Formats: sequence, C-alpha cells, structure tokens
Amino acid sequence: MVLIASWNVNSIKARLPNVLDWVKRMKPDLLMLQELKCVEEAFPALEFGDLGYNAEVVGQKTYNGVAILSKTALEIAERALPGGADDPQARYVEAVTSTAAGVLRVASIYLPNGNPLGPDKSQSEKFTYKLAWMKRLRAHAQALLKLEEATILGGDYNVIPEPIDAKDPAGWANDALFQPESRQAFRRLLHLGYTDAFRALHDAPGQYTFWDYQAGAWPRDDGIRIDHLLLSPQAADRLAESGIDREPRSREKASDHTPMWCRLEKAR
Repeated sequence: MVLIASWNVNSIKARLPNVLDWVKRMKPDLLMLQELKCVEEAFPALEFGDLGYNAEVVGQKTYNGVAILSKTALEIAERALPGGADDPQARYVEAVTSTAAGVLRVASIYLPNGNPLGPDKSQSEKFTYKLAWMKRLRAHAQALLKLEEATILGGDYNVIPEPIDAKDPAGWANDALFQPESRQAFRRLLHLGYTDAFRALHDAPGQYTFWDYQAGAWPRDDGIRIDHLLLSPQAADRLAESGIDREPRSREKASDHTPMWCRLEKAR
C-alpha cells in the first residue's frame, strides 16, 4: 500500500526537526506540505533528499508556499492553480508520480483563509478572494476528473465542512472557515465526485486537524477539521485506511496543524 499525507507546517524552517522526525517515523510515500513561508531556494530539499525524497516546491517569501515530497520521481503538472494568471500567491502545486499503487496525480493545496469578513461579507476583499479561488479550484478539479486518473487533492482547505468538524461550532459562526458560502463551495467539490478520505471511513465527532495557539485550544481539545484529502473515484476505489496523527501537535514548537493521511491499495 501507499501512504499519502498532508500537513500544514506553519513555517518549514521553524518546524523542520518535527517534520523530519515524523517523516522518519511514518515514512510516507507522498507528503503534501503547506504554509512553508519560504522561497524555493530556502526549502530544505537536501535534508529531505537524505531521507530519499524528491521535492517540488512553489515558494513565497514570508507567506504561503506549498510542496510535494515523493519517494518516486515527480513530473510537475501545475505550479499554480489554473485560471488566475495575475494571482501571485503560492498556494498550489500539482504533480504526477508512479507508485506501488499505480500512477497518482497529487496536488498540495493551501486554500485562502478568507478572514476578516468585515461588516458585509460580500464586500470583504479576502473572503471574496477565497470564494473566487474555490471556484477556480472546482473548475480545475472538474477538468481533472475527465482524465479518469487516480487523483488526490490534499491540503489545508481552510473550511470546516460540518458542525461535527468543530468542538465549538457556534464559536466559528462569524469566521470565514465556517461561512455557508465556504461550506457550500467545499460541498460542490465533493458533488463533482470526489471523496473525503477521512469521512469515508470515520463518522465520529472530535476528529480535528487544527488547534489554535490561543486560549489553550490544544489542552482543551478545542479543535477543527480543516485539512482534507479529496480522492477522485479512481483513488477512492483503492482507499484502505485514513486517519489523523495528533502526536505532532503535542510537541514543543509544534505547528497549529497536525498531519492527516490515507493509504491506497495497489491498482488491480
């Protein structure tokens, strides 16, 4: 089987020891990283190379940044989300690789946060950008389905899909992550034919990927699930396991996110 994971590391420089330790322990075949907060040249490709990984990085100074790490060679398909020629933000990278589970197309996604909403959500520049970005993502995700490939769109979606995905849903009522428009845009991705790898196998509450640094959210387990692996039908047919690894969030100098993962069986 092939292990595929996604992790918003909230600065690869600050979290590198934790990320390297996790990679050594879990040995993922593919790892999508988000919020690198560095340019390509500053990404620690040598450190990951020493562990046997190829890296494709789309970086940006101080903000954003995404990467794909793979034990097998990567063929870059996209270094930005199509449809945004004037968008300078480093939020999307897509590649194709051959694995023990067959050929996989994977994307690392760092979807815009969208806050603050402002007094009128429709007039909020950041929320408008978020929804426009999600519209572009849906259009591209729909085009990818036409390829009839095993595809994994993984990353920090900055969307709480349902009330079950938050310890305190009411506390997020005025946040861009839980707005009806954000949640509807996420559902529209699923309605194309993509499968939420985690919810396909787990229906219990209390399953989170993010805990804010403020107000003791981690000790109180006041979390939300905003990191997702969406699988095309060809990938979903091979889904064997999925989960969230909470352990890295308990470490010193931890990211406010923790890794989520799935395992795919070999193509039959």
